[in-house]
Amino acid sequence: MKHKIIFSLVLVGLMATSCQRSRLTPNPTTSISNASAFSTPDRVLNQVRSLYSAMRSGQFYGGRYVIYNDIRADEFINELTNGVTGLELWNETQNNNNAQVLGLWAQAYFTINLCNVFLDGMASTGTAVVGTALSNNYIAEARFVRALCYYSLLQLYARPYWDGNGAKLGLPIRLTGNTGSGNYELARSTVAQTYTQVLDDLNFAETNLPLTYGVAATNTIRAHRNTAIAIKSRVYLSMQKYPEVITEANKIVNATAPFSAATGVNHSLQADITNVFKTPYTTTESIFSMPFNANETPGTQNQVGYYYSKSAGNGEYSLNTAGIVADAGWVATDKRRTFNATVSGKLYLDKKYGAGTPFTDYVPVIRYSEVLLNLAEARTRSTNTVDPQAVALLNAVRNRSDATTTFTVASFATATDLINAILKERRIEFLGEGLRSPDLLRLGLPIPGKATISSVAPTATNYIWPISATELLLNKLCVDN
Repeated sequence: MKHKIIFSLVLVGLMATSCQRSRLTPNPTTSISNASAFSTPDRVLNQVRSLYSAMRSGQFYGGRYVIYNDIRADEFINELTNGVTGLELWNETQNNNNAQVLGLWAQAYFTINLCNVFLDGMASTGTAVVGTALSNNYIAEARFVRALCYYSLLQLYARPYWDGNGAKLGLPIRLTGNTGSGNYELARSTVAQTYTQVLDDLNFAETNLPLTYGVAATNTIRAHRNTAIAIKSRVYLSMQKYPEVITEANKIVNATAPFSAATGVNHSLQADITNVFKTPYTTTESIFSMPFNANETPGTQNQVGYYYSKSAGNGEYSLNTAGIVADAGWVATDKRRTFNATVSGKLYLDKKYGAGTPFTDYVPVIRYSEVLLNLAEARTRSTNTVDPQAVALLNAVRNRSDATTTFTVASFATATDLINAILKERRIEFLGEGLRSPDLLRLGLPIPGKATISSVAPTATNYIWPISATELLLNKLCVDN
């Protein structure tokens, strides 16, 4: 008899989160019964909040997704040879049964299924309870979360878009909720088809999300219109669709400095980058973040601060002193250097996530500085010139942390020189924020070696992760990479 797979039973999700009481992680109201889960406006809202809670798991965007995309690249050195904290990912020996490969796939699809169950519930009951306008807001949030899950899985478990223009195998695309046993075998769609679904969800989200919630905290931890736009600029960059990046970013970046979003949430850079990474973590630069507090933490050995900080955490990974920290262009007086510290003779990203036990640092998903650099790179690649606005956007990010460095058009002999400067700025600006590996893969660059670990060529099998062994066992239509 064939195995029957249930990718994420709602009941399991309810049991996993039922002990959490706060507004950030509400008691999911489906625990009452399927018949009454969508019966009141409060219960519907709690369902929405539980979607963010699932994505905020330490196994996913609450920590490990960000960490995995850092440590598999070249900026960090493993210090403690602990298999639980990603040793096999760091040394590029991951396999189908690796706990990280299994865990991330499971949590992402668990979250996707919660979104699908919610969407089914809104169609059958919820919309009638809350009304069409509010229902569209909530449905847009669910579709935003689902899109981000699928996009994130693509960055690790599928070939980059440039390889065959999206023709390689992507993900099984599940769009209906699974709430009981059944035959859920489903083949993988192509990378292009998966990106099409991601963009379809994000386009719906942009149209139907609120412009603003009117509260800084809510604007940071729940998706609004500009959140969807910002993520679309990232998605199109991953697809090397640079004109589309420009179209999206221009919606929330005005033409000249100082850059900001003219409509919706008024996103702009903070004058001091360190303010982004300290209480209350809800600046206008923080487009979307995963929130935590003393009662709700990412869980043991999931926290970014636990991995990267030595003085406040466990110091699982030090900074690679042959990496970006060695670049002479990153001057000593740059404010971003203050996130780094030498502890016990080794250099760590010690202060960026410095809250310490119980690790209440918010985990950034996307910041306004990324949108600016996305736009700068896309303009340069699209025009193949030293684009003046691209230089201005690069300056906006650099100057707020390094007042001694101002680029001009004359600073770059070719468009390639400007692109290289933008890519370098991304390495500095987003160190420890999970963008290094996706940046390498979207451009078809090798994953550089570090310490005793050899580089990984774009043609190598381990350039991307294998598919979860559990998925392969239970879903016979899904094939491995």
